[in-house]
Amino acid sequence: MAALSHRMLRLVLSHPTTRVVRRVSDEVTAAATAAAAGNKNPSNTIFSRILNKELPADIVYEDDKCIAFRDVSPVAKVHLLVIPRQPIPSLSVANNTDQNLLGHLLLVTKQLADEHNLQEGYRVVINNGPQGCQSVYHLHLHLIGGNQLSWPPGT
Repeated sequence: MAALSHRMLRLVLSHPTTRVVRRVSDEVTAAATAAAAGNKNPSNTIFSRILNKELPADIVYEDDKCIAFRDVSPVAKVHLLVIPRQPIPSLSVANNTDQNLLGHLLLVTKQLADEHNLQEGYRVVINNGPQGCQSVYHLHLHLIGGNQLSWPPGT
């Protein structure tokens, strides 16, 4: 295959699909780094620091069970994170005693979708484990919408 000219390389690198590939690559790297560090303690994450008011966040919802805030690296017009106050590292370690909390998180996510005028559709994502690109080991739901999303996600 012939080498790309500088002009063609700039076109490829500026194409929306390439930006998505870069973002996926960044998320894969972040997840691998988190897994290698072995930091699966949800009491010692960026989200625990947000919950403890040690770090600022653009909080859009708060109750006694969870908070929701804007993602600092949004992938769509609306990209919110919904996190429980109770530290659960990942969905894979949730158990039957977490049933009410998990339901609450989904209902809050639906409420936020309504409040952000996402009637045309949205996506709810939970990353789990290194191959699921989980980079913060504190359970969190991504609410993503506000523009046409592509399919399939994350391939």
